[in-house]
Amino acid sequence: MAGRAQRSAAGPAPGLPLLLLPPPPLVLLLLAAAAALIRTGDGQNLVTEDVTVVEGDVATISCRVKNSDDSVIQLLNPNRQTIYFRDFRPLKDSRFQLVNFSNSELRVSLTNVSISDEGRYFCQLYTDPPQEIYTTITVLVPPRNLVIDIQKEIAVEGEEIELNCTAMASRPATTIRWFKGNKELTGKSEVEQWSDMYTVTSQLLLKVGREDDGVPVICLVDHPAVKDLQTQRYLEVMYKPQVRVSQNYPVQGLTREGEPLELSCAAFGKPQPTDMRWLRVDDEMPQHVVVSGSNLLISNLNKTDNGTYRCEASNAVGKSHADYMLFVYDPPTTIPPPTTTTTTTTTIPTTITDSRAGEEGAIRSVDHAVVGGVVAVVVFAMLCLLIILGRYFARHKGTYFTHEAKGADDAADADTAIINAEGGQNNSEEKKEYFI
Repeated sequence: MAGRAQRSAAGPAPGLPLLLLPPPPLVLLLLAAAAALIRTGDGQNLVTEDVTVVEGDVATISCRVKNSDDSVIQLLNPNRQTIYFRDFRPLKDSRFQLVNFSNSELRVSLTNVSISDEGRYFCQLYTDPPQEIYTTITVLVPPRNLVIDIQKEIAVEGEEIELNCTAMASRPATTIRWFKGNKELTGKSEVEQWSDMYTVTSQLLLKVGREDDGVPVICLVDHPAVKDLQTQRYLEVMYKPQVRVSQNYPVQGLTREGEPLELSCAAFGKPQPTDMRWLRVDDEMPQHVVVSGSNLLISNLNKTDNGTYRCEASNAVGKSHADYMLFVYDPPTTIPPPTTTTTTTTTIPTTITDSRAGEEGAIRSVDHAVVGGVVAVVVFAMLCLLIILGRYFARHKGTYFTHEAKGADDAADADTAIINAEGGQNNSEEKKEYFI
């Protein structure tokens, strides 16, 4: 009996399984703790937003908890190093600063952001199981430099020139737009990537004219990191002269025989014309014509002066001219024709001015004078007719009163005059007047 008691105390009999069970109260305590850890993560949600920031600016990261139960919040960098654990910063980077800490939010700012700071940052909530969400920081880099390169500093009218605009070291790649004055033009762009940066070059082909001289060509950048970034170059265009002939005398009216004629020539170009001369087209210049600089003078016009007179001007780009067509009319006979406006027709680069432009106006004025004379004659005839009729009626009325009083001149009183009147009552019918 004693031996069996010792074996029972030393351990179970050989061949029986070993069963180690904790007391029932300890099992219940462990199960309650596990259930409590599981409930800790129930109903809580982490919220954050992605951040886009320009290089050198400040980025703010916010980790927020909905339905918080005082669980611990921490923020980790892309290398999963802890930036902030609650309100404590283990990471030795002073650019990270605590903005706000509470049971429901951990907000941290990052100053002087650079490209190396770009990536995913993790918000963690210490629950069981732990919760995690990430936010992405995107860093924008504006173009470092904006340059317009022009193929020719000075262009000639009609040439096609090439302009290139380059926006260097931007992120993302920039968009380049072209303007000439207020008009948008279309260019061709090429993008080159160097590491994480982009360089964009846009080419513009432009055919220039004289109207483009002094007009700005603008290169404008569209980029999310910058607004209103642009540069411009002013076009310099050379062009041949633009010539115009004007009539100084007679200021208005026809060019008539025996009268003087003075013409002047004006020319504008880039560079300014250095050579200007007068000539007569298809004929020799008359000997009595005087040319003084840009003016041409004929002191006494005659029929032999009819023809086309040309003013030519030239510069380093080329030569152009303007023409004046002269037609000499007969001198006035009695009354000089009314003045009319001389019409000058100008074209570029050739201008033709016709001295016969006032002929039609003079004919119209003569027709008006003839009509006025006819009207005056008709009015005069009507006045004469009225005067004759007036005299006739006045003479007829005087005779009527003389005959009516005949035979009553010697009467002593009115009654006797009536009795003695020639014809008396018997002639009363003769005094009746009949009007038809």
